[in-house]
Amino acid sequence: GTDTVTATITWTLALLLNNRHALEKAQEELDTQIGKGRLVNESDINKLVYLQAIVKESLRLYPAGPLAGAREFDEDCTVGGYFVPKGTRLIVNIWKLQRDPGVWSDPLEFKPERFLTSHQDIDVKGQHFELIPFGAGRRLCPGISFGLQMTQLVLATFLHGFHISTPSNEPVDMTGSPGLTNIKATPLEILLKPRLSPSLY
Repeated sequence: GTDTVTATITWTLALLLNNRHALEKAQEELDTQIGKGRLVNESDINKLVYLQAIVKESLRLYPAGPLAGAREFDEDCTVGGYFVPKGTRLIVNIWKLQRDPGVWSDPLEFKPERFLTSHQDIDVKGQHFELIPFGAGRRLCPGISFGLQMTQLVLATFLHGFHISTPSNEPVDMTGSPGLTNIKATPLEILLKPRLSPSLY
């Protein structure tokens, strides 16, 4: 699971660097909820609703596993009017599903606010099939709780502790590389500047 958590954090930081308004809003939320006199604790995450929306939106646009594992039908059946013979293998394209314009307005745009308004009741835990970055049903990723917890805590700690920018303020290349895990094709280069008192580092 560390590769998928790393990929999710990398994509999220890249999205924030290309959408500075969201980055600033996340840091404002951290300053309001945590302040600058202490570090982020695990118990703070539930109060960081905008940060949680950022993670959901990042997982929607860049799921760590863009294709769900193959499933094989063990009997003939009909799905949505289509006959599916026994032995057929199905691979769910999570990447495409989560960018469906029939479900998501502006599906290619990074809009964390959608999870605070029009899609606020949708979670990533496999209950809503329009957003299944961890899969769904009996085959749900067993590391979902750990993965979400680590992603949110690392991002909160990182964004709370540092101003981040790119060299020369250039936009981040959002090209992915082919594979089972959705990894950025180019390394993410970030410049850091402390936001907190030196005694907290």
